[in-house]
Amino acid sequence: MNLITSLFLGFITAFVGITPPGLINMTAAKVNLKEGKSSAYWFVLGAVIIIFFQASLAIFFARFIKERPDVVVLLREVGFGIFAVLTVYFLFIAKKPVKKMGSIKKRSTSTRFFLGMLLSALNFFPIPYYVFVSITLASYNLFYFEATHVFTFVAGVVSGSFLVFYFYITFFQKIQNKTDFLMRNMNGIIGTITGLIALFTLVNIVRYYFG
Repeated sequence: MNLITSLFLGFITAFVGITPPGLINMTAAKVNLKEGKSSAYWFVLGAVIIIFFQASLAIFFARFIKERPDVVVLLREVGFGIFAVLTVYFLFIAKKPVKKMGSIKKRSTSTRFFLGMLLSALNFFPIPYYVFVSITLASYNLFYFEATHVFTFVAGVVSGSFLVFYFYITFFQKIQNKTDFLMRNMNGIIGTITGLIALFTLVNIVRYYFG
């Protein structure tokens, strides 16, 4: 039963973390629109391979720092700085995305595969996200840092990630008007999310030192 719980929790955390419109899932949808599902699935395959390693690495880090409260606090402080800078950037500096019209030349599937790997590798969010999630779940005895549980949890992460990408590829055309609105306001959305995370992190830091 615990393994099923680990699989389910990995699936849910990935689904929640990847569902908001972002660079990878929006790129997967656009590749599908302009080059077909074959190229889009190769792009997704490259992305989920990197996500597998990112989630595994995150749990490795989480296992190390679980018994080191000082490291946890340090990561919170670094995370607060990163998210604060991102908030300022997206809300006040970054230019609004511009919708470009016109066709894009069809690329080879191998090119799309490596593009998926590259964009996924450049996305720093999954590692701290899964570190935080795994430590939090472990504190409630919902997750254990054992090989079978780790593998099952990561399998859930990969499955949840792939399902989200599949939804973006399959249903993007049906909700394209809504996603166009999201893309026009993407910087504000991301800035608001990072701002809330920075605020939450700051509250936890203050509680640690003065609580």
